[in-house]
Amino acid sequence: MFPRVLQGELVESAKRMPVVTLTGPRQSGKTTLVRHVFADHAYVSLERPDERSHAVEDPRGFLGRFKGPVILDEVQRAPELLSYIQVAVDEDPTPGSFILTGSQNLLVMEGISQTLAGRTAVLHLLPLALTELFGRNSIDPWHLDSPTEQPAPGAPLWPTLWSGFYPRIHDAGLRPHRWLADYHQTYIERDLRDVLRVLDIEAFERFMRLVAARTGQELNYSALAADVGISQPTAKQWLSALRVGFIVTLLSPHHASFRKRLRKSPKLHFIDTGLACYLLGIQDPSTLERHPLRGAIFESFVVGELVKAFENRGREAPLFFWKDRTGHEIDVLIDLGDRLLPIEVKSGATVSSDALDGLRWWLELPGNPNRKGVLVHGGLESYRSADITVLPWFLK
Repeated sequence: MFPRVLQGELVESAKRMPVVTLTGPRQSGKTTLVRHVFADHAYVSLERPDERSHAVEDPRGFLGRFKGPVILDEVQRAPELLSYIQVAVDEDPTPGSFILTGSQNLLVMEGISQTLAGRTAVLHLLPLALTELFGRNSIDPWHLDSPTEQPAPGAPLWPTLWSGFYPRIHDAGLRPHRWLADYHQTYIERDLRDVLRVLDIEAFERFMRLVAARTGQELNYSALAADVGISQPTAKQWLSALRVGFIVTLLSPHHASFRKRLRKSPKLHFIDTGLACYLLGIQDPSTLERHPLRGAIFESFVVGELVKAFENRGREAPLFFWKDRTGHEIDVLIDLGDRLLPIEVKSGATVSSDALDGLRWWLELPGNPNRKGVLVHGGLESYRSADITVLPWFLK
């Protein structure tokens, strides 16, 4: 088992709240983590037809089997239980009584918002962070401009991004492309088709691949819908399901404008680069290194690592981007509350002489009080140039 940064938040939440809900994409390691952390709890998987039938047909009798705390795995399979759990914790609000996991986040969150609001902590477990994969100290997203130096990981950049970060691939030494193909067909398509009631399977397959081709780019719903051959409302609905299912994330343009006429479209990023590579038909790391979308995939990797860094601390990632209509752009803005931290992402292994120009231009905008920036590049160098910190791809 890979040590997970979220474990600390999971333990603390179970000390405060009677219910802890852990969501995330399938195969991100939720079951492994909760069974490790709460080894003394009873455990039931609602994927099992017999357990699911008991929970749905006799929820009181099902819950009555457990005389102590319990883990209910894949609780979205029996959403009827949530109302009975509400009654149970209202009668006995002992912290940590119920640990719930769910993969179809759309369905889980609908039920929780209706029945367990104020009674549960909600945490999200994403695929492995780079630091978890290589057993390194986790990055501090609040202090990226003051990094702690560490040696490079034992694997190169492009094979790491091509393989992706789902734990099963690395834990069992599986072939990434084969496993991701099975994962896409078995879990993503099945789960999302169930949630969305998709009838046109071929259109949904096209949609997935065309979304992957837009990673690291501004999102145009009408163009996406036209390319897939579906309506714009359908494209929005399907993309929303990918977002709440932790397959993609959308960065909104930041509202604080230091010049007028900013862009308004969100920017799309696949959270797992291995899955994006599979959907794009990238067969090996060397092809990825030469691929026209390598820069966009590298940028999505950085965004994914930042999302994980915040979520692993129980916080929603305050990530945005900035672009004006003249073409000036900042790839990522972290809104830290008291300041904005701009981040530029370059996939090249060397830092060119003009690589910092965009950050310097943004920092010098009239009315901009922010004075520090970060450049993340595909090489191994780490140094500071005036108020700009240059970080290698492993963000240390």
